[in-house]
Amino acid sequence: MRYSMINEAAARKLDSEDVLAHVRERFVIPDGTIYLDGNSLGLLTHAAQERVQQTVTQEWGQDLITSWNAHQWIDLPLRVGDRIGQLIGAATGQVVCCDSISVNLTKALVAALSVQTARGQRRHKVISTVDNFPTDLYMVQGLQDLLGKGNCELQLVEEKELNSTLTDDVSILMVTEVNFRTGRRLPIAELTRLAHENNILVIVDLAHSAGAMPVCLDEWQVDFAVGCTYKYLNGGPGAPAFVYAAERHHATMQQPLRGWMGHAKPFEFSNDYQPAAGIRQFLAGTPPVTAMVAVEGALTAFDHVDLKDVRDKSLRLARLFHDLLHDAGLTQMLQCIAPEQEAQRGSQLAYAFEHAYGLCQALIERGVIADFRAPNYIRFGFTPLYTSYHEIWLAVQIIRDVIATEDHLDPRWQQRNAVT
Repeated sequence: MRYSMINEAAARKLDSEDVLAHVRERFVIPDGTIYLDGNSLGLLTHAAQERVQQTVTQEWGQDLITSWNAHQWIDLPLRVGDRIGQLIGAATGQVVCCDSISVNLTKALVAALSVQTARGQRRHKVISTVDNFPTDLYMVQGLQDLLGKGNCELQLVEEKELNSTLTDDVSILMVTEVNFRTGRRLPIAELTRLAHENNILVIVDLAHSAGAMPVCLDEWQVDFAVGCTYKYLNGGPGAPAFVYAAERHHATMQQPLRGWMGHAKPFEFSNDYQPAAGIRQFLAGTPPVTAMVAVEGALTAFDHVDLKDVRDKSLRLARLFHDLLHDAGLTQMLQCIAPEQEAQRGSQLAYAFEHAYGLCQALIERGVIADFRAPNYIRFGFTPLYTSYHEIWLAVQIIRDVIATEDHLDPRWQQRNAVT
């Protein structure tokens, strides 16, 4: 269905019919701000704010070190991991919250290689996509330099070539479900099936998936996955990430960062490493408690929320946004690079525009927050838990005005900020 010539009253009516409208109240939304950048950093939730305050004031401030037991700080990585697992289709005991995506991806890569070795496979090739998020590629490149190409070799292909490259000389397929630039969503279930037909293990980056749409890792038979909590999961800037390992691999996998929290008996302080059973072996150092309780609080925003409703609203918000741009005569100037088919999209739309950076900055100055990605893309993220249809309508009016008045060409925008 196309949203044709929607006016402000019609946008407000869509909000009145929105089954997720009440969830917006769970977030701290700055006055005068239309936030379309939840695909980079999610909004603060009231629950996260209160949880951190409780931890700082009472648990750390008064109960001090006894809180590791009294308030179960020691169990936070597993407890938060299982809560994330509910959002990504993972049964209990397969997800742990810790470290960053980059660190967790390194662990998952080595773990996958170790599983292949245990199977007697003498493979070393890691297939990924040319347009994958750079840090994911850097991690493989680092292992390749460290271990040598005879043990780990990265091969990059176009997304459309993935199926044909899943041959019996490949060890690992490493992909991101939703492309960070284009928003293209890869068919993970199909790719995993094809990979497994050739005994290839699959690692999926869920940075732009978790919390934005239904994910079914167990059902899809994915082997390993990583993801962040600061985008659609709203855990806060630099919040700890998560890693998933299918239970069938727990007995044979080995991860390289053998920290004391991943030890079977950490408080016996043995000089010899013995990995913990199950997903806990992915832990390394002491968990960042204040950051992790923020994630735990933020995840309550998903209480009694159906991710199918989240996905449905995400697509509706994006459709409304693009149709309004079209009605305003802006879609020839702003070239959408997202797939035409909605089913192939994540929860964002990106547009190529010669002056994308200037447009982004001019919009921010007017209270519409989007983001810029090199070389010339402006991205608009749609976060269904707190983005309203009326905000989409207002945002397009502001975009139209900025371009009409040429505010995006202001000389101030010729110098880029450190973070774009």
